[in-house]
Amino acid sequence: MGSLRGGSGGEGRNEDGGKVGLPALEVALAFPQATPASLFPPAVSDYYQLDDLLTNEEKALRKKVRAISEKEIAPIMTEYWEKAEFPFHAIPKLATLGLAGSTTKGYGCPGLSLTASAVSIAEVARVDASCSTFILVHSSLAMSTIALCGSEAQKQKYLPSLAQFKTVGCWALTEPDYGSDASSLKTSATKVPGGWQLDGQKRWIGNSTFADVLVILARNADTKQLNGFIVKKGAPGLRATKIQNKIGLRMVQNGDILLNKVFVPEEDRLTGINSFQDISKVLAMSRIMVAWQPIGISMGVYDMCHRYLKERKQFGAPLAAFQLNQEKLVRMLGNIQAMLLVGWRLCKLYESGKMTPGHASLGKAWTSSKSREVVSLGRELLGGNGILADFLVAKAFCDLEPIYSYEGTYDINSLVTGREITGIASFKPAAVAKSRL
Repeated sequence: MGSLRGGSGGEGRNEDGGKVGLPALEVALAFPQATPASLFPPAVSDYYQLDDLLTNEEKALRKKVRAISEKEIAPIMTEYWEKAEFPFHAIPKLATLGLAGSTTKGYGCPGLSLTASAVSIAEVARVDASCSTFILVHSSLAMSTIALCGSEAQKQKYLPSLAQFKTVGCWALTEPDYGSDASSLKTSATKVPGGWQLDGQKRWIGNSTFADVLVILARNADTKQLNGFIVKKGAPGLRATKIQNKIGLRMVQNGDILLNKVFVPEEDRLTGINSFQDISKVLAMSRIMVAWQPIGISMGVYDMCHRYLKERKQFGAPLAAFQLNQEKLVRMLGNIQAMLLVGWRLCKLYESGKMTPGHASLGKAWTSSKSREVVSLGRELLGGNGILADFLVAKAFCDLEPIYSYEGTYDINSLVTGREITGIASFKPAAVAKSRL
């Protein structure tokens, strides 16, 4: 008999790849003292009643998104996260949330307030961060770019089906050599008869392995400025492959995109993008939305810990009865109240036309930093079960890490705000900056 691979602690595989041993017990049977996250805990994190800051419409949408997320996503998220697969069968359910297109009016889009959109994304992230990222990439990046930078014909052609999730979008800026330094991208767009030819490579592009509509940002070979293009799935020379072995947002299908002489007709060039500054209005809004993802993740972790500590008993008492646990729970709760206020104020600054790039960057950097503390405390509170995705916290702990880095790392966003408050840009090392003088 071949030796076992994977040890003797349950289901392993023999040398031929066949499974050996018994399958794992259901979590409820293996650990009956606490309810797993497939039955999501009640929402109890709004301690300062910040819901009062929302309009009736915003509160109604939040309630709807919360109910659908808990019913449709919570029961399947652990399975698909573990498999690193996206639950395509859930897309029609996500469509019923009515979030695609967010603040865009017309073309089948909901025309939400930015606050309603942000709060709703937090509600999705509270249950599952991967699904919230799927919606953000599709709506706040791909759709918003077409809505803000596209022609009227492009809006009418692409937005209605995207708004209903009949087609799915992705947004490609980052490249293998250019992450934080995204404005230096190399992917080229060369003018050819009837349109453009795209050549280059993109990396970390969410939804790209299955997207029907790909918004590609490339450098104009003549002007050397940034241009935007709509590329359709299956275009000759286009190849998108899945990035494997991620530890976070495992349901999100991030991909490497290769562009080899991909032809884009002139009518699919986004006429409103002629420099990097032209996409800043897209990034400003999407950065606010991303700032609300850590808020939602923290809310879910707190809700899970609050229920778990009352259900789980040790030393003859529920864990909630111990002073150390109560202190950690209160620290988590305090962070969430502050995060909610920062997120809400950020939305109001945007809606009143007062928001600056520094405001958005500080919001995203700060909420993701505070959320790191919340999920770390949550992992401690759940003890051994804190490393099981079944109880949400381990999954949330891992999912937060890519969010901490995307849409501008903590450091880069801090420097954006730093530049704004000091008037001095410090993105390049001093030696590099001097050499270019």
